[in-house]
Amino acid sequence: MDNKIIDIQEAVRIAQDLRQQYRTIVLVGGFFDILHTGHIKFLENAKKLGNSLFLLLEDDTASIRAKGKNPINNQKNRAIILSGLKSVNFIVLLKKMTNNDNYDKIVSQIRPSVIATTYPDPKVDHKIRQAILVDGKVEYAIERIPKHSTTKLVNLIKKLNL
Repeated sequence: MDNKIIDIQEAVRIAQDLRQQYRTIVLVGGFFDILHTGHIKFLENAKKLGNSLFLLLEDDTASIRAKGKNPINNQKNRAIILSGLKSVNFIVLLKKMTNNDNYDKIVSQIRPSVIATTYPDPKVDHKIRQAILVDGKVEYAIERIPKHSTTKLVNLIKKLNL
């Protein structure tokens, strides 16, 4: 399973090989801190949009910037957990992604045919822009399931421990 966990340079090389074989690359990204039903359904549906699913896994400091807190599981542990899923072919460990240019560079190097997301996605315009950069498209893999979120799970656990 750990051979699914790769760095950016290896992801670029693998993606290039897959494109030469006319394989469809699907790209997703996120934290995936505590896996729940929404994550699993999203990843399974995203995988159905192509042949190989690449997951860009945010590092722990990105969680602090985006959510104001450390993730429950660190990036290495999240990657190990995600590597057990059949739907995920490759987990790309992101490091120090501080701006859109960093993400654009990775997307431009991997050149996915599809960038999968959930509906609604507040950052869909950014993903559409990236898809245009690589002559790809954005596809909605799943509609957001409101009752399933890591934040809600954490809050429920906190409430139960009182």
